[in-house]
Amino acid sequence: MRSSLDEEAIGILKANDRGGFTVPTARLYPYQWNWDSAFAALGFAEFDRDRAWREIETLFEAQWPDGMVPHIVFRQNDPDYFPGPAIWQSNTEPPSSGHSQPPVTASIVLRLVESGGTADIERARALFDRMLAFHRWFHAMRDPEDTGLVGIIHPWESGRDNCPDWDIGMDRIVVPDDLGPYQRRDTEHIDPAERPSAEQYDRYLTIIKFGRECGWDHVEMARNGPFYMGDPGVQFILMRADRDLLRLAELLGERSAQSEIAHWLERARDGCQLLWNPAVNAFCARDLRTREFSDGITSASMLAFYAGAGSDEQRDAMAAHARRILDDVEFGFPSFDPTHPRFESKRYWRGPVWAIINFLIVDGLNNAGETELADRIKADTRRLIETAGFYEYFDPRTGEGLGGADFTWTAAVHLVWGSGSTNSQAA
Repeated sequence: MRSSLDEEAIGILKANDRGGFTVPTARLYPYQWNWDSAFAALGFAEFDRDRAWREIETLFEAQWPDGMVPHIVFRQNDPDYFPGPAIWQSNTEPPSSGHSQPPVTASIVLRLVESGGTADIERARALFDRMLAFHRWFHAMRDPEDTGLVGIIHPWESGRDNCPDWDIGMDRIVVPDDLGPYQRRDTEHIDPAERPSAEQYDRYLTIIKFGRECGWDHVEMARNGPFYMGDPGVQFILMRADRDLLRLAELLGERSAQSEIAHWLERARDGCQLLWNPAVNAFCARDLRTREFSDGITSASMLAFYAGAGSDEQRDAMAAHARRILDDVEFGFPSFDPTHPRFESKRYWRGPVWAIINFLIVDGLNNAGETELADRIKADTRRLIETAGFYEYFDPRTGEGLGGADFTWTAAVHLVWGSGSTNSQAA
């Protein structure tokens, strides 16, 4: 039997379903988001396997000709959200934003295939070339010098929008006089203290202006745009996704792709070392223009385990950091080190706990044999949902639910971790 929380989570996914794609939550995020959709598919797979696949398929319907899967797909013009399609000017159909988000789709597809049957294999086969093109885009357009380290051209591309990791690159951005007035919508729905600041938004829009004016030339954005940083989150998620895509290629008999993917993985092992900050003995973000490191340890730093990145000694150091950080908060895992002066417990990615990042961290820790840490973070996530509800993010000190309520990916994580049901549609 399903618990009342299971039923509530299923109800959230159904309520946020817009007919083939899911919004993260009503009003605050009224469109289809890239990695949100991938996690939504995991949740749908617990009770509607066909709907899970449809979520991923609709996302790839918005893929650009060069292979990029955008971070937002604007399937209608909704005044509740800014910046909308008129600001991005992607000249695509459907309209979309001009950059991507952490590429978790191949890893989600592999989970569906490994838990499913023949029908799942065939739907994965139909998507394989699109997923390969997406990964190829990341390696070519976000690492044009083939260093093995991909960069991001906008903090939003990391999915961790206002993390202190980006302060180094953001502080270098000069806001042009002709940026123009604009009206944010997010702070009309959510307490501004829980959202990015006005100064950060000016810089976000400055990057979009550059992208729009260069026709979203992605190599130009990487080489000469206002912002270009190495992100442990995207690097480690892509590294794991490459590994999972290679496994899919093997399962599907896609032999011609296997050597290309294996090359990406080999280069990424070297590229990861460019994110190792010896000053703090951890994987950290890095400005790829100035080579300056962030000195903050984040939840994304912990995705080294998810990627299988680094040496044994480096992973031991990351596990020690994880224990120290968890001992400093009531609920893990905070998005930024709570002992750092830039930590803010309620402001979006500057401190709060996010269930989907915890989901990835726990997967990685279990794979690395760090089961005690994994169990602790998983238990904290469950406690947060049980006491506060299905919020977008949570205060790591008090457990207060923050941001959007009835949030799709939080509900999805609960269903994967907390549902006691057996998926009868898996076979």
